[in-house]
Amino acid sequence: MPKAIQIQQFGDPSVMQFVNVEVPPPGQGQVTIRHKSCGLNFIDVYYRTGLYPQPLPAGLGMEAAGVVEAVGPGVTHLKEGDRVAYAARPPGAYSEVRNMGADDVVRLPDSISFDTAAAIMLQGLTVQYLFRRTFPLKGGETILFHAAAGGVGLFACQWARALGVTMIGTVGSDEKAEIAKAHGCTHVINYNTENIVERVREITHGQGVPVVYDSVGKDTFTASLDCLAPLGMMVSFGNASGPVPPFSLSELASRGSLFITRPTLFSYARTRPELEAMAAELFEMVESGKIVPNITRRYALADVVQAHRDLEARKTTGTVLLIP
Repeated sequence: MPKAIQIQQFGDPSVMQFVNVEVPPPGQGQVTIRHKSCGLNFIDVYYRTGLYPQPLPAGLGMEAAGVVEAVGPGVTHLKEGDRVAYAARPPGAYSEVRNMGADDVVRLPDSISFDTAAAIMLQGLTVQYLFRRTFPLKGGETILFHAAAGGVGLFACQWARALGVTMIGTVGSDEKAEIAKAHGCTHVINYNTENIVERVREITHGQGVPVVYDSVGKDTFTASLDCLAPLGMMVSFGNASGPVPPFSLSELASRGSLFITRPTLFSYARTRPELEAMAAELFEMVESGKIVPNITRRYALADVVQAHRDLEARKTTGTVLLIP
C-alpha cells in the first residue's frame, strides 16, 4: 500500500504523519501518478498551520513529478507511461502515489529530469506569472524582490538577468547575499544590517522602484510601500512572516497613488491553455540554460518533519525536494 503524509490537525511540523493510504482507480478526468520527486514550498507551511484552511484529515504538498500509471475516462492528452509534473491544488503531493485532475498536469520534455521538474513547477511558474503577467517586465526596469536567496527568489534572480532587469534583492545574511548575486541579483540588501528603504532610495537615486514583489508579508509590507515610486505596484504574493495586517487605502494614496495586488498562481493558471503556455515558457527557459534550479537539499519523504523545521528556521536556501 502506498504511503503519504497526512495531518489530522493544524499545528507545528510534528502534526505530519507518514501513513498508508488507499488510492482508488482514477475517476473521470483524472490520472494516477507515481511520484519520483516532490517539491517543498512555504505554501505547504500555510496549509499545515491552517493559515490556508482545508478540511481535515488532509494531505500536504503542491507540486511533484512522476509517471502516469493509469488514465481515467475522458483524459485524452495524457497516457500511461507519460513523464509528467504539476503544481496544483488540492494539497497532497507529499505522497508516493496519488490521483490528480489531468487538466492540472503537463507532460515533461525528455530533457527535464524528475528532480528538475519538481524543483521548478511551483516556484518557476510563480516567477513566470509575476514577471510576465502581474507586472510585465520588458527589460531595463529596476525592481525590488524580497527573499532573493529563497526558492522563488533564485528563479527571480535568473529570470531578471535574462530579461535585462536590474534586481534589488533582500536577504537575511551575507552568505545568502552571495548566493543571490551568483544567480544574477544586481544589488543585495541584508535587512539585518541595512535599512531597506534607505538603500533602495540610494540605489535608485531617490526615485524608488516601479514594482515590489513581496512574499514575506507582515514584516516587510510597510517598507515595501515606502520603496515604491508614485503609481508603483505592490505585488504581495506570500506571508512568510505572517499575514499583512489591515491597512487603510489612504496609505496607498499618500505614497503616490500606488497599486496593490494579491495574486496566486492558481488564478493565472486556471485554464488548460494558460497552464500550457506558462509551462512552455518555463521549460524553454530551463532548456536554454537561462534558468538552472538550485537544488540544495533532498530529504526522504519520511523525514518531512525535519524538512519543515529547517524551512521555517530559514536554514534552507534555493530549492528543497522530498524523495518518496
